[in-house]
Amino acid sequence: MADAAPAWFDTRDSRTVHEGFSTVRIETVVTPDGMVVEREVADHDDAVAIVPVTDAGEVLLLKQYRQPLRAYLLEIPAGTMDVTAEGPEVTAQRELQEEIQHRAADLRWLTTFHNSAGWTTERTHVYLGTGLSEAHAPADFAPKAEEADMEVVVLPYAVALDRVRAGELTDAKTVVGLLLAEEHLR
Repeated sequence: MADAAPAWFDTRDSRTVHEGFSTVRIETVVTPDGMVVEREVADHDDAVAIVPVTDAGEVLLLKQYRQPLRAYLLEIPAGTMDVTAEGPEVTAQRELQEEIQHRAADLRWLTTFHNSAGWTTERTHVYLGTGLSEAHAPADFAPKAEEADMEVVVLPYAVALDRVRAGELTDAKTVVGLLLAEEHLR
């Protein structure tokens, strides 16, 4: 794990320029060689992502629209840890219920990674979910925006893995999750 605040980089100023889904700050930093540079930092809640695999060896993916790409991507279920005092495993189960209407009898932690350490504070906790059973979304959950347009896509796990290796599935959390789950599914 990297140091939280290395002493050789001196943050001279930090100003918030946007507050919304993420908070964006511009930080003025003096580098070890004395250069003064500005860096954009997006503060964002951490997230969870789950590779849900059925007893038949199929993975449940979501076809979801992503505005920055102006395209649909196939992804593993995921969501932000935006409920106070909710740990990653509880968030993972909630996201499975909300997005694919399932629960996992077994959640196995695979890794935690920084989404893009050069510009955001967000980390994603990735799990393998097995022993799936149907479960209704919580009564107070109403899908909105992109969530209201998601479609569950079922693929044999081996096919999904082949699509990662062929560069056809490109979402980072999906690539990481599918590749790391492989050793646990042999």
